[in-house]
Amino acid sequence: MPLTKYNFKPGIDREGTAFSNEGGWFDVNLVRFRKGFPEKIGGWVKEQITTYLGIGRALHAWIALEGTKYLGVGTTYKYYIKEGNTFNDITPIRATTSAGDVTFSASDGDATLTVADTSHGAVQNDFVTFSGAVTLGGLITAPVLNQEYQIATIVNTNSYTVEAKDTDGDTVTANSSDSGNGGSSVVGAYQINVGLDVYVPSSGWGANSWGSGGWGSVATISDTNQLRTWTHDNFGEDEVMNPRAGGIYYWDNTNGLSTRAVSFSDLSGANLPPTKAFQILVSDIDRHIICFGADPLNAGGTARTGSVDPMFICWCDQENAPEWEPKLTNTAGSFRLSSGSLIVGALRARQETLVWTDSALYSMAFVGSPYTFSNNLINEGVGLIGPNAAINAPEGIFWMDLKGFYFYNGSVNPLPSSVHYYVFNNINITQAYKVFGFLNKAFDEVGWFYPSSSSTEIDRYVIYNYVDNTWSIGQLTRHAWLDEGIEDYPRATGTDTSNYLYKQETGYDADGSPMDNVYIESSSLDIEEGEQFSFVNRIIPDIKFTGSNSNAAMNVVLKKRNWPAESLSTSSTTSITSSTTRINTRARGRQVVLRFESDDDNTAGLRQGLGFRVGATRMDIKMNGRR
Repeated sequence: MPLTKYNFKPGIDREGTAFSNEGGWFDVNLVRFRKGFPEKIGGWVKEQITTYLGIGRALHAWIALEGTKYLGVGTTYKYYIKEGNTFNDITPIRATTSAGDVTFSASDGDATLTVADTSHGAVQNDFVTFSGAVTLGGLITAPVLNQEYQIATIVNTNSYTVEAKDTDGDTVTANSSDSGNGGSSVVGAYQINVGLDVYVPSSGWGANSWGSGGWGSVATISDTNQLRTWTHDNFGEDEVMNPRAGGIYYWDNTNGLSTRAVSFSDLSGANLPPTKAFQILVSDIDRHIICFGADPLNAGGTARTGSVDPMFICWCDQENAPEWEPKLTNTAGSFRLSSGSLIVGALRARQETLVWTDSALYSMAFVGSPYTFSNNLINEGVGLIGPNAAINAPEGIFWMDLKGFYFYNGSVNPLPSSVHYYVFNNINITQAYKVFGFLNKAFDEVGWFYPSSSSTEIDRYVIYNYVDNTWSIGQLTRHAWLDEGIEDYPRATGTDTSNYLYKQETGYDADGSPMDNVYIESSSLDIEEGEQFSFVNRIIPDIKFTGSNSNAAMNVVLKKRNWPAESLSTSSTTSITSSTTRINTRARGRQVVLRFESDDDNTAGLRQGLGFRVGATRMDIKMNGRR
């Protein structure tokens, strides 16, 4: 028989079975579809060798008036502004003690220091910086004490422990002479409480850390019992930021990167700013700072309640960040949404701000005086799976809710997906707030990083090409993503084991090492409609090698079986290079599967710099009788 050409349908289809999707692709990892053909995704490299503390869950880039590029990085522990190659810690201070309120005690032969501070308000893993301390008398000297510490354990509301260290971070063990308490001038500066690394789906009894309240006590919504996610935006060349269910903060560029962000209530002229919110952003045209899920004013309008109202939205006076009291002479204001139980997230779109509750979508649009913003219910019954699960793309707004994918360009439309069942039947819904939507406009892609059902952390992704209308899936750990724009390449945080910022879509390697476990596999192909046993004698691959390695190699795998319910068996695995013209095989069966994969057991020199694109494969098939 002549060679048979196989030009597989673009995109991954997991809605049926491997057999029902004949002529298509069924399984894939680290491969995208572009212009109808599968190709290996781009690689990544570290932005710099310095790391940040905590898991990076939010990125925001902007440029100051003089042209300096800034990148805001919100983590589970801190908030940084990266300028050049330096992560500058601008995490706000929540409280500073009076001199002498803090004392230390140490035990001979132990590095653990017990810190006494009445009503300290700290939680485990909080950061505190001590100053003014004197030596305890032995190895616990003043330089050991007067530095930043991360709290190891909470003893009770009046004391906690830290592990003594020198200025290089090495452990210091107390001796018998360390009998002092640090003196009467010790000051403790506490950074805002850290949040959770694991999402707790609700507040109420049991939501706070163990021992934080009496038996049966109820935990109110706060930044300490919510997954620590950040929202942030630039207000001109300054930045506003908010940890979910926590305070709202302002960083003034004129004060420099050596200064920390401050609470809005500490701004000059501050008048009734919210003290807590779920999210903060700056409106597009009119420059109002908007808080979603904020604490409202009390009945008399004289103060904020201090408790999150999950459906309440308020905004400051136009271009006047400190002024939040609604007056006839300004444009500050507020309203409360009605459909749903809490605001999950909001996204700035074209001349409107979209707001998702857990069961509805609203549109906020600037309308001017006297109402400032209109409030329109667009859709009920569709929510948002997590605060960062919506993406503003060139073609419109894409998002993911608990049961499907959606698209908005003036109206809400379901986004049909050929991997719907695969994603939503293998996602850890209890960690849904970790889902992070991303845009990669250089490749016409939107996508979502999400935790699989067997993981509490992000370990998978799903990609939709909105130009080609194709889907792809794979395994990759990324906690936050920022598309190119101000930065020359996309930036992302997180791998399995490190806290680095990565430059994405550069080269084809995984931070200098070969990118392994890259593959794409076809659905089953009938040989002669499955009526005949046949031999596959030859495969003529159509692979375009696109990387920088002229000697790069990859594998072509041929699998076979006789019946749809039978397990596939590997007939041949052939390593090919750019000069390979044919592959000789002897596969006998009714169905075959083609797989193109990275040659992971080859030498590193033949695996690095490998990029590839799969075209139309041809096979030489000869009939071999019935059975």
